[in-house]
Amino acid sequence: MKVWFLCSLLFVALTDWTSGDDDGQVTFVSELSSKPAQKLSKYGWYGNARLQRFHIPEETAIARWLFSVTKGHSFHCGRHNVTIYIRWGAPPVINPTGQEFPNTTLWTPCLSLTLPVISENSTTFNLSDPAAGDWYVAAHLPEDDGRIEQKGFPSCSYFFQPQLSVRRAVDTPVLQNGTFLTQTAAPDKPARLKLYVPEFASSLSVSVAGCSSEEGTEMGNCFLVLRLGSASLQQGPVTMNCSGFSCSAALSNPPWDTWIRVVIESTRANRTVTFSVVSNYTVGCKPKSVGLKADDEIFKLHGNSSYSNSSSSSNSSVLADTGVFSNKSLSWMSWLLGSACVWSIPVLYEEVDVLSLRFTPVGGANVSVTNTHPTLLTYPLHAHASGGTLNLQLTLNSTNMTLGNSSSVVACLSPWAPVLELNHSQSCRTDLFGGYGVAVNASVPKAVVSLPFPQSATWYLTLQLICNSSNCGNTSVVSVTPEVFLSACVEDCGLYGECRLLRSYSYLYAGCVCKAGWSGWGCTDDSTAQSYSHQLLATLLLTLSNLAFLPAIVVAVKHGYITEASVYLFSMFFSTFYHACDQPGIAVMCIMDYNTLQYCDFLGSICSFWVTILCMARIRNTFKYTLFMLGTLLIAMSMQLDRTGLWNLLGPILCAILIMVIAWVRKGVHRRHCYPPSWRRWVFYLIPGVLCALIGLCLYTFAETEDNYYYTHSLWHILVASCVVLLLPPKKKNRDMFGWSRGWSLNWSWRPRVCGYTLCEGSKDELYTVT
Repeated sequence: MKVWFLCSLLFVALTDWTSGDDDGQVTFVSELSSKPAQKLSKYGWYGNARLQRFHIPEETAIARWLFSVTKGHSFHCGRHNVTIYIRWGAPPVINPTGQEFPNTTLWTPCLSLTLPVISENSTTFNLSDPAAGDWYVAAHLPEDDGRIEQKGFPSCSYFFQPQLSVRRAVDTPVLQNGTFLTQTAAPDKPARLKLYVPEFASSLSVSVAGCSSEEGTEMGNCFLVLRLGSASLQQGPVTMNCSGFSCSAALSNPPWDTWIRVVIESTRANRTVTFSVVSNYTVGCKPKSVGLKADDEIFKLHGNSSYSNSSSSSNSSVLADTGVFSNKSLSWMSWLLGSACVWSIPVLYEEVDVLSLRFTPVGGANVSVTNTHPTLLTYPLHAHASGGTLNLQLTLNSTNMTLGNSSSVVACLSPWAPVLELNHSQSCRTDLFGGYGVAVNASVPKAVVSLPFPQSATWYLTLQLICNSSNCGNTSVVSVTPEVFLSACVEDCGLYGECRLLRSYSYLYAGCVCKAGWSGWGCTDDSTAQSYSHQLLATLLLTLSNLAFLPAIVVAVKHGYITEASVYLFSMFFSTFYHACDQPGIAVMCIMDYNTLQYCDFLGSICSFWVTILCMARIRNTFKYTLFMLGTLLIAMSMQLDRTGLWNLLGPILCAILIMVIAWVRKGVHRRHCYPPSWRRWVFYLIPGVLCALIGLCLYTFAETEDNYYYTHSLWHILVASCVVLLLPPKKKNRDMFGWSRGWSLNWSWRPRVCGYTLCEGSKDELYTVT
């Protein structure tokens, strides 16, 4: 299947891209990449979505994805819609069920495609001039219906395989700042160029002039389309239609320290236009240089000598804007920053844990903000950090400064480039990328913003004091505390959620799995939440239903089956406390590790079936206890390999039934009549016991859902315990309550009479009798 997909994708790429010549002087090469097919799941939380990461290189002209979905089984499963999401720079933030996000969470919907599938289907998605970097593709089936499917039981399965082919330029001309470059463009052969934007650039413009065509008509008219930037699905390039003698496209706050793509295309059919193009960028504001001298006592900037000891144990580094920070004192740093048009504060970058970063201003937690020029802080986020949540907490320090009602501190958090002009009319965004703005004042001293799955880029936080009047009066400088950090999940998934670390090959990301009916990205949506009384009722049902094993234990002890009674007691104990620990809400009690409780519960349940059926076989004690021990060891091994597999339950049951049938057939042939011989045993015990077991097994396998789990699984406990009571064979005549033979006398010995290595028993086999 994988080879067929690759061949079809290569055929499409070759037939489409090799049909024409290269665009102008630019040479193109093709690259293909494929991901293994993954089994799709119904969507219940973000972990059900299958995430794949692709890398698109620089100067890619066209990217084409081929999305293929195939069915894993031959039986009819009906029609299902597979939803596919695509996002650049970070995993897509999705909300297919329309649940609520936390109030402080900001997110932007991404591109989604719907692919209907009956047996198999495929679709392609083309994107011209895509942004370079990592692209993420996520796919899932429709919303989960809540039915609990047992592992190992045949079910409808679909496999999703994405593949990517790109057409990349290898010799794109570089457009130098202030230097004219002559190019030609046609409708099917656009001119492709690139230019570099340095750090602290405030504006960028690209101008086209001197247009002429080969036909010699309409001299000076530039019938061109000028595109500046790349396509990222959330934001397209800046486009300018040129129809006069010249035209230009401009960007305010262009992305810093990156390459910008320029594409110029002719709008007239079958007409090639020759033109001159030039680019210009300006640096409006630049901080003062900090020099080249390294500072070995950087911890003094915090005013805390213990800082160096606490940070030396973690992987941390100090990020300055133009070099290594070197100041003799904090007052000299204030003078240096005060003489610039922007206060650029160095930031300490500290890796705390997986998907956990902490950013701290080098001069301390408090940052000074003025109304004359902005304060700038820089936060680099690498690709491995895009799977978490970027948090901003801006707090106004009101202990040393009081703001009037007409004044506020405005903050803008933006990727790729900062917004250095903040006022009431200026929005927090650039021409190519959007930002996130907040404000604090005397009435609202704290603002919080959470960004799930932030783009892997350099983020900039701009702070400035804004006053409604012409001047701020006595309040010209205020102090704020910007706390920027990366966490794994939004608000740590709250009280009714669990933050889980997910992995797609080498890429790590996190998501919230909610409990007790709570939902949403941060498990804060209580529209379907369970009440405390409902949670308590569920806990009591699942735990107290295990008391149904008490009659089975009493019957086993009364019949002299002490080993079997011990297994039932073990199963009852661990099933009770496992379900007390497994509850999704707050009515939870765990006496030991959850994994240990689950393992012991599954082991005890299967061993209960194993020993009960072998006890019904009425084989010799030597063989019976040998099979008890051997079967328990094999069951323990299988539980360690896969404790949730359906065949781990059915396998021991079927093996025990086979042994029992062989033993019964042997006894029936030897005695020349049906075994057990009593019809009362069949009618009142065996048939009802088998029916209880079959009904319980059907409930466990087919009827359980997340909504009725508390009732159906409790009924499963009762049915299993009832079938044990009915199926246990009666006590042997020569065996007392504790399994000792009656062939010894208290008058002369306190030990039972033994025959070799076994207790002496009657050689006559006992038949089943009604008890």
